[in-house]
Amino acid sequence: MTGLSPPWLSVVVPVLDEQAGIAATLDALNALRRSAPVDDRPGIELIVVDGGSRDATVAIARDRVDRVVTAPRGRGRQLNAGAAQARGDLLLFLHADTALPAEAFTLIERAMTANPAAHWGRFDVRIKGRSPMFPIIGGLMNLRSAWTGIATGDQAMFVRHTSFKAVGGFPDQPLMEDIELSIRLRRLPGGHPLRIRQPVTTSGRRWETRGVWSTIWLMWRLRWRYWRGASADELADAYR
Repeated sequence: MTGLSPPWLSVVVPVLDEQAGIAATLDALNALRRSAPVDDRPGIELIVVDGGSRDATVAIARDRVDRVVTAPRGRGRQLNAGAAQARGDLLLFLHADTALPAEAFTLIERAMTANPAAHWGRFDVRIKGRSPMFPIIGGLMNLRSAWTGIATGDQAMFVRHTSFKAVGGFPDQPLMEDIELSIRLRRLPGGHPLRIRQPVTTSGRRWETRGVWSTIWLMWRLRWRYWRGASADELADAYR
């Protein structure tokens, strides 16, 4: 879908059995990139990375994106595979159940242009669902990221391609891959992430399925153990 010139931004979306919602996600991304100012700049490419879907995810995605990549299952592995195929100077890693705000691509470009020494950034997040706790959870996630310089995949992390390569990409681990990438990027000179306050909207299905308080307690406990040196494999077993 993009022209022959390299795009300035590559959007990488990892998927696994997402046929129920992937069409709406990709249609929304295409609408956003059609509305983004073009001027004389190369455009935006969309890459879906499938981790072995057994449903119609790949068939649905193929007509809606520039490239469908297959990779071993695992979010970090899939995101690395997509980044390896991406041609953009900037990478945006987006979960399949996360929706970008209007003018998201323009907001990213403005933030990075205004801060040429910055390596990466992230959006604030809003959680979509029935629980009255979701606004509080989202607000605390945003405050935590602002304070620590650590982002999660739900916050639509974006990073310069050169910086992503410099830190070795996502680690090959089954959990906390976004936390570890944040740590690596934060170690670079001027590595604190840029913050875009217009929030992405992410699904609250994880909290609704497991229970809001149970999920909050589980995730804080896992992060605490990770900071204490527990292996990602051990934490993935606990998460499951």
